[in-house]
Parts: sequence; structure tokens; C-alpha cells
Amino acid sequence: MEPGQSYHIFNHANGAENLFREVENYRFFLKQYAKYLEKVIDTYAYCLMPFHLLIGVREDLSGFKNLTGLTGHPSKNPAVKGFSDFFNSYTKAMNNRFHRKGNLFNRAFKKTPILSEQQWQETFLYIHLNPVKHGFVENHSNWKWTSWGAYEYLDRPSKINREYYLNFFDDWVHVENMIEGKKEWLMRRDLE
Repeated sequence: MEPGQSYHIFNHANGAENLFREVENYRFFLKQYAKYLEKVIDTYAYCLMPFHLLIGVREDLSGFKNLTGLTGHPSKNPAVKGFSDFFNSYTKAMNNRFHRKGNLFNRAFKKTPILSEQQWQETFLYIHLNPVKHGFVENHSNWKWTSWGAYEYLDRPSKINREYYLNFFDDWVHVENMIEGKKEWLMRRDLE
């Protein structure tokens, strides 16, 4: 993962397992995500169903040359190491909580570099429409475990980098208009 690059990150549990069995699992996932990753990446959008993220690797990672985490080994790539430690931490907690063993996540998470303004916009919208696409809710704003509320309610504190989206959308009205205009197309689009 390259400094300064944006990515669409997604993964799910092995087989038919659920990443989130209880409401507290969602909260813990976000807490661990922040613990292991907020210093090396900026988050622009997320949706937990399993999960989709739109992130940017921070430009200056020089302070992380000797980053260590659960594995105790320095990483050449702090973002990759952060994700690895985050997944390991969440898996260990779920294994302990539900008396299970082994990997919870698919081995290799998927990361797609964002290479154009259109791709960034589509990924941002797709992530927020994912709960509708998969039938969790009828209206995307009704899914609690997404970053949509951080953009709808700008007066509330958030760990989401909300200013960055202005590089791709004129304003929030533009985002809402685009989501309505592209809802049908994005619902059919297969990004997974």
C-alpha cells in the first residue's frame, strides 16, 4: 500500500461465518480499526456488513519505520502491518468471545487502488449503497454501521476525513443527487 494512494478495501469472514454476531461486535471492530490504523490511514467511507472501506494511506509514514504491534516485528509497510494487526486483534477477540478457533477473515483482504475521480466517486457511493444492494435495509441512510451519518450530520464529531470528499463532490447536495441518480446502476454493479 503506497503512501498518498487511496484504496477500496474489502473482506468477509471465512465460509458462512459472520464477522458480526452481536451489536457489540460492530463497536469493537470500529474501536480496533481506529486503534491499529488511524495513525497511518485516513478513512473516507466505510460500511460494515462484512466490510468495505474507502481509505487513503497517509503521505508521511517516516515515523513508523520501527512500527511494532502484536507480531513484535518491524514492518516495511505500516499500513499493511496495521491491517494485519487489526485483523489479528479482532479475530482473537471473536475466537475468545465465541469459543472458536482459527482464522475469521479470508486470508488476503482485497485492496483496489483508486485511480480516477470517477472511480473514487463510484466507490464512495457503492460503499454507502451496499446495505440496500444486499437487502439489509431499503434506504441506505437507515444502516447504522456506515459512515453515511458522518456526512449527513456534519455538526457531530467523527473520525471520518469528511473534508476530502470535497475533492470529488461539489457539496453534500451533489452527493445526495448522485446517489439517487446512480442508485439503480450501483445496485446492479458487481464490485465484489
